[in-house]
Amino acid sequence: MTISVEILERLGDFQLDARFVSAGRLTALFGPSGSGKSSVINFIAGLIKASDGKVTVDGRVLFDSDKRISIPKHKRRIGYVFQEARLFPHLSVRQNLAYGRWFAPAEDRSTDSKDVIALLGLEQILDRMPNLLSGGEKQRVAIGRALLSSPKLLLMDEPLASLDQARKSEIMPYIERLRDETKVPIIYVSHSVAEVARLATEIVVMSNGMVIASGSTEEILQRSDLMPVEEQGEAGSVLEMAVVSFDEKFGITLLRSAAGEIRIPGRFANTGKTIRLRVRARDVMIADQRLKGLSALNQLEGKIAGINRQGPIADVKIDCAGTSIMSRITYQSSQNLKLAVGMPIIAIVKTASIDAGNNARTTGMT
Repeated sequence: MTISVEILERLGDFQLDARFVSAGRLTALFGPSGSGKSSVINFIAGLIKASDGKVTVDGRVLFDSDKRISIPKHKRRIGYVFQEARLFPHLSVRQNLAYGRWFAPAEDRSTDSKDVIALLGLEQILDRMPNLLSGGEKQRVAIGRALLSSPKLLLMDEPLASLDQARKSEIMPYIERLRDETKVPIIYVSHSVAEVARLATEIVVMSNGMVIASGSTEEILQRSDLMPVEEQGEAGSVLEMAVVSFDEKFGITLLRSAAGEIRIPGRFANTGKTIRLRVRARDVMIADQRLKGLSALNQLEGKIAGINRQGPIADVKIDCAGTSIMSRITYQSSQNLKLAVGMPIIAIVKTASIDAGNNARTTGMT
């Protein structure tokens, strides 16, 4: 499924010029507050009308200014999940979900209520009222209600922004399941590197109303220059690795991919599963040979693929058997090591730096 967006519109003093094409699954609109992310999805949903542009979803034209096509918002077959759950307070969970199903025309209902309830783990709370739900439970119900409208596209506007870390950790696995087990493409608004690293298959980066970059999650997160200033330290690499074993004594999970083996603290998935692991560039050191007597357990063989100097800092791209890993070190260190493209090196990743808050895990993949 392909989603194509072209929007040109002035909103007061703010100029929005957003153009991107996505292959679907989960596309993150990423950027700082005020960059235009929410405006883009409001245009897609038809909540705001653009004077110039075109929006298509799987070949279906929702808006085309040249051809004077503008499908009414209630006919666009789009589900929308806001920052706040916005449940009807006088209706139970079951009734809130039924409202979503009622909203879809009978001939267009393609989503089964039992499947959605099971997907989002709502079986035990169907008869509760919204005031008795946690923030995470409310958002799961809101997602379920949106899904039961049988949408062709799901828009999520920072759905975790109002939740504390515990509630975010509770709901993210359900969004992963939504991405992996349904055929509904998702456009997900966020300014959090940790969220998009864990959830997104593609990232569209926005700044001052414009799309400044787009591409795969792995590609975009390696570029610290695309991160908001406060998030630049979160740039790095996303690796897909198989779970090999779990050491009960030390509480360490062993992961393996073509890049090598990495050990991380904690248990994240069963043996044989594939997880998505985020390794921050600032947590990767470089050595010109394997080291002994070192506390870091992870040493990966690779070659220098690129060096990008940014003042006193150097972002070093390392090719580990076809997998790219980024390291952020001082430019002085790069000179002391005489780093050059093609040079064989050892990438050292401190095990304790990959914790539950930093890890982007995907247990739905096999």
